[in-house]
Amino acid sequence: MSKRIQFVLDFEEDVENYLNKRHPKMEDYRILSKALDARGSNRGKRPRYNYNVEIIHQGEKFSGKTEEFKDLGEFRSKPIIIGAGPGGLFCALRLAEYGIPSILIERGERAHKRMKHIARYWRYGEFNTENNVCYGEGGAGLFSDGKLITRVKSPYVQYVMNRLVDFGAPEETAYVSNPHLGSNKIRMLINKISDSLIESGCEIYYNTRVDELVYEGDSVTGVKLSDGRTLHSDKVVLATGHSAKEMYKHLEDNSVTMAPKDFSVGVRIEHPRELIDKIQYGDFAGSYLGAARYRLSYENKSTHKGTYSFCMCPGGYVLSSGTDSDGIVVNGMSNYARNSRWSNSALVVSVKGGVDFKTDKVLNGLDFQRNIEKKAFEVSTELASGKELPSQTLRDFLDGNIGKTALPKTSTPSGIVEAQLSTILPEFITNHLRDALLQFDERMSGFVSKNALLLAPETRTSAPVTILRDRETLESVSHKGLFPCGEGAGHAGGITSAAVDGVRIAMSMIFTEKEYIPK
Repeated sequence: MSKRIQFVLDFEEDVENYLNKRHPKMEDYRILSKALDARGSNRGKRPRYNYNVEIIHQGEKFSGKTEEFKDLGEFRSKPIIIGAGPGGLFCALRLAEYGIPSILIERGERAHKRMKHIARYWRYGEFNTENNVCYGEGGAGLFSDGKLITRVKSPYVQYVMNRLVDFGAPEETAYVSNPHLGSNKIRMLINKISDSLIESGCEIYYNTRVDELVYEGDSVTGVKLSDGRTLHSDKVVLATGHSAKEMYKHLEDNSVTMAPKDFSVGVRIEHPRELIDKIQYGDFAGSYLGAARYRLSYENKSTHKGTYSFCMCPGGYVLSSGTDSDGIVVNGMSNYARNSRWSNSALVVSVKGGVDFKTDKVLNGLDFQRNIEKKAFEVSTELASGKELPSQTLRDFLDGNIGKTALPKTSTPSGIVEAQLSTILPEFITNHLRDALLQFDERMSGFVSKNALLLAPETRTSAPVTILRDRETLESVSHKGLFPCGEGAGHAGGITSAAVDGVRIAMSMIFTEKEYIPK
């Protein structure tokens, strides 16, 4: 019988050597979880790893069972999945494992071809409406840090991690406490997942946009494509991501039940990586610990608004991530090695429906985001060519100045233009950012630095609406056959939670169609 043990090791100590010394008859081991504890390292306390490990001796097997998938055969009509981001891909993958082919429709290109369009946008400002940082195979997650952290409590979280490892992710993805893949490894994995789906009988249509859903009364029965075709199915999964504004408008026009949702807006803050590493790790910076992360939050007691860091990218880059030719959005990403000279994070302020924007129309939140993005583009066009990201040094932002502190070097491939960010962001956003930044500097001394840069605007932290669905079936509450999925539907908040949501929808459809429940 296997044995599970927990222990703590110095960050430089080798786990296999430790186990061999204490369990010399051990035949094999596997790490169930590994979490870094670097608290106090900036004050000289040595960082440690907390391990949970399972070991076996001769004749023993590891606990747990390998998941088995029964071939259930095709549905009466192939499910149509709109969007090849994490939600759509994992929905199709789960169906395929049960022998159920689907039709996956993606408005953009395959990941490797999509990258060429994005590179031209960053370098020359040549915007492609169908292939950008949000649209195309892999979705917005393809150009992120590849963080797989999630607060979702679901048995499918481990399934998602294990499947990523099956497709080539590092083995540690399955057990480290804060797994990340980086944009470079995600692109490789997405290609392998898509190829696997095609081999399993899934049809994938690239460069094909869904312009409309097909309705019969209060049911969705198919989709109309940009190439003129109409495809029919009694199960349509809507996994279009948080930036498909045309689809939101189409749903509104056809009375699909949605509700306004709170979201957050702010800036990207970028520091030299060396500075953040030193603040967090002290004398241990530059060691085996890699690039340092941080997580900050502050609530203004008078307004009850939160300001917090989001999507922190150690050793990463700031990217231009808009989906409109006349709008600017910023986001962050890292490669797996997290070895760029900068570290960045979103710093965003809560935007509340009914307080910061009216909720008499369900898409007012979308308009709130759009107005900021358009203003940023107008400022960039006025001061530069329109592709450069509006930026301001942190010190100038706090003092309300412009040009007092020289702009530091930056990671963004689009270039920057110095601008007064208060002319782009609403006043309540800039006021709360200034208030929170001073609090953050008290917690991380040196955070307010002459070498820190703010880039704006960060507006796409999450969808501005929720497409309401039944809690059990995950089907739209207003339209039978429609399954809102993932981050764009307001039911997920990152790569892992979106993938898990896709799996849940697949299992719901399997139960409904086949009356099958896995043992």
